[in-house]
Amino acid sequence: MTAETFKTPISVLVLIHTADLKVLLIERADKAGFWQSVTGSIEVDDADLRATAIREVKEETGLDAEKYALSDWQFSQTYEIYEHWRYRYAPGVTQNVEHIFGLELPSTLDVELAPNEHVAYEWVDWREAEKRVFSWTNVEAIRRLGERHQLTL
Repeated sequence: MTAETFKTPISVLVLIHTADLKVLLIERADKAGFWQSVTGSIEVDDADLRATAIREVKEETGLDAEKYALSDWQFSQTYEIYEHWRYRYAPGVTQNVEHIFGLELPSTLDVELAPNEHVAYEWVDWREAEKRVFSWTNVEAIRRLGERHQLTL
């Protein structure tokens, strides 16, 4: 890999949900049973983290995030990159900073998954979503969604 092809260790997690707190979960194509929210790294063409969130939502679900309520939660988490995904980053990079965004839709919608990235999707209650996602950062984002609506697990 050349330096231009390494992923930047700065990313977004976009928690797509409805007002009644149904959460969109998508299953990874490269890891069966790994459910998550939309995620992705900032790229050279992205103006900022919001642009990254908009791009990733479009790429992974086919949805236009600019048509809905996209909010930067002004919260980020640093995590250790899983060993099996470190080859995507420059040598020595072991941590990623993930910035959390919320995207509220008026109702559950059908999405068009990027088949090379995800193989299935489900809309589930936020409490169920918290139990299904594999990443602790995704769990924390879902908990914060509940807190934003004065709910607890």
